[in-house]
Amino acid sequence: MSNEIPVNEPAVRVNTSDKLLMILCHVSPFIGLPFLLPFIVWLIKKGEPDPVAVHAAEAFNFHLSYAVYALLCVPLTFIFIGVPLLVVIGVATLILAVIAAVRAADGILYRYPLTFRLMPER
Repeated sequence: MSNEIPVNEPAVRVNTSDKLLMILCHVSPFIGLPFLLPFIVWLIKKGEPDPVAVHAAEAFNFHLSYAVYALLCVPLTFIFIGVPLLVVIGVATLILAVIAAVRAADGILYRYPLTFRLMPER
């Protein structure tokens, strides 16, 4: 019995350009393309066996789900509950996107919480 802490090995080895595409899909809100970039990457890569399409679908589903949540909070701003909820959704979106990008850099798929899985992964 050893006292070593097990290190998470990357789930899949990917080349550098595919890893960059996976990271860009997750951080696309930071560059102003939260829906367009993951959707285009998914359209291009959906028939290939690499994990890029899976990451693109997960990122698109996440961004779409949280946009729906934000739209649902807009009517709540009239009773002063919506503004704090919008702030929470915005902060959660930024934090979760960074976590997913770091996991994608390691080759691990991050499953976003509270996400509608509308786009198929393959």
